[in-house]
Amino acid sequence: MRRLAPRTPVALALPALAAVAFLLLPLVGVLSRTSWGDVGAHLGTPEAVEALKLSLVVSFWSLGLSLLLGVPLAWLLARVSFPGKALVRSLVLLPMVLPPTVGGVALLLAFGRRGVLGPWLEDWFGVTLPFHTSGAVVAATFVAMPFLVITLEGALAGLDRRYEETAASLGASPFRVFRTVTLPIVAPGLVAGAALTWARALGEFGATITFAGNLPGRTQTLPLQVYLLLQEQPEAATSVSLLLLAVAMAVLVALRGRWSAAPRGHAPAATDRRPDADADADAYARTGAVDRTVPPLPEPAADGPGDSGRWALHAEVTGFADLVLEAPPGTTVAVVGPNGAGKTTLLRALLALTDRAHARLALGDTDVTGLPPHRRAVAWVPQDGALFPHLTALANTAYGPRAHGVPRGEAAKDAQRWLDRLGVGHLAHRRPAQLSGGQAQRVALARALATRPRLLLLDEPLAALDQTTRAHVRHTLRRHLDGFGGVCLIVTHDPVEAVSLADRVLVLEAGRALQYASPAEVTRHPRSPWVARMLGRNAWPGTATADGLAPSDGTTTVVAAEPLPVGTDALAIIAPEAVSLHRDRPTGSPRNVWPGTVREITAVGSRMRVLITSDEAPDMVAEITPAAAADLGLADGAAVFTGVKATEVALVPR
Repeated sequence: MRRLAPRTPVALALPALAAVAFLLLPLVGVLSRTSWGDVGAHLGTPEAVEALKLSLVVSFWSLGLSLLLGVPLAWLLARVSFPGKALVRSLVLLPMVLPPTVGGVALLLAFGRRGVLGPWLEDWFGVTLPFHTSGAVVAATFVAMPFLVITLEGALAGLDRRYEETAASLGASPFRVFRTVTLPIVAPGLVAGAALTWARALGEFGATITFAGNLPGRTQTLPLQVYLLLQEQPEAATSVSLLLLAVAMAVLVALRGRWSAAPRGHAPAATDRRPDADADADAYARTGAVDRTVPPLPEPAADGPGDSGRWALHAEVTGFADLVLEAPPGTTVAVVGPNGAGKTTLLRALLALTDRAHARLALGDTDVTGLPPHRRAVAWVPQDGALFPHLTALANTAYGPRAHGVPRGEAAKDAQRWLDRLGVGHLAHRRPAQLSGGQAQRVALARALATRPRLLLLDEPLAALDQTTRAHVRHTLRRHLDGFGGVCLIVTHDPVEAVSLADRVLVLEAGRALQYASPAEVTRHPRSPWVARMLGRNAWPGTATADGLAPSDGTTTVVAAEPLPVGTDALAIIAPEAVSLHRDRPTGSPRNVWPGTVREITAVGSRMRVLITSDEAPDMVAEITPAAAADLGLADGAAVFTGVKATEVALVPR
């Protein structure tokens, strides 16, 4: 059935149509009053040609000056917080709301012979701006540059900073990041701003005639020529105006939908179509010249990831995250905890990318605390990989080695080897948008390992993958971490990842280290309710009593076979399979029996997980067979009794 569009209120439609007519009628007037047969003759006069040439010279010089000054200013406004930022942004907007003639007067008082800087410029440099072509350039730049700054600032503000932070972790200096990552990604916004700036400079009139005058061949641009022709040859003025109108419309049509030009991002899409290799050939050359501000990479090992060095980790983190972390070379640490526990803050502190926490960091015998992110030899893989969308998989992987000074050809060969190791070598010439989620994650891992870091940080690297892809990537990751000579930290919410990938598990809660132990120890004796639930266990916080534990919610004491000292802050851990369900109160051996109500039944593999609520005990999950569920006649809302033996209750001090 066809959906009817909502009706537009007449009270809004009529004024809107009137506004369109108001904007359209002047254009209709120009088109209707143009002497089309004489347009060529009017535009071909020596005066018009000379004015057009001068307008092009002035507008392109103005564009160049706007790019030189406006791009850094846009970056400053988008990326740096400083006192008076609102005032600076107001100054940028001022020429857009200021009458152009007033702007010309202001320029005259600043750069004229009697202005603030005019005498100094003339005496020291012999430069006179008023009534000179250079003055027309200054006037056009003053009026047009805000279009570039505002458009580019919007594009920069919309750029995900993880691209820049990831580039820094790969060894790129701040300026290299700006040149090879930031600018290419926001290129649509830059092009849009440049086109608008050029078109505005081409049509500038008021500031030019006030500051630079109306001198033929020197400052008489095409808009000024229109002004003169209106007094003597109105038909010729209409023809010249038509040219300026056509230029303005062409720019706007070309830029439709690109005023703020949202930066291109990674949109994974599985595809078997291989793009034209010639279009992507040698794309890694776009990473630019070698950055000499960082030390060169060590020689790669011949038989595995990482170089031949071995680096232990020692970190003292203060601030929101407050902990001491130590790990020997080759250790993989899984960082787990609830949302807001400080996991990502910890990683960013190790990278020196946050003010929320500070890390005193030593890798091997080197204290890197005072070094900027690009000199720490710490590589970071964000959750979505943050592959640079303008580079191919090969160019992405070669980015780090190139930033460290590796020659282009050698970096490309090394990148191809890493991609081959991770099973995505055949995708070297694809861009991120042409990769599936699993492929993109492997490329991101290859890119990080290609820099041979001393510390590798992975922020939920498998979270966005489906189960089949996740298992494959997890196996690949485990295989390559086996030969890694540094320390790897993996933030994860998946107990399988924590157990299968990690040698140690760090449990965070509110920025503090609650537990740091082997996966087996954390599995047997979790000290965090969140971790216990992540592992599929019932976890009840409370205070130890002579018989067991008094839950924090005030429900009935849980009896345990091995109680802790009275008053100990502890958790009662009960495995779901240790919880028995009965329709009538059991009379056998369970020392913990509570009445309850079934609230949810879900299938997990070949088992059924049943959530039971009770007024006498905290919420509990039991795991039974489908046959047992059928025999008990379980359904949502059914009344049951739960039983747990005292020997099945493990008390863990917190």
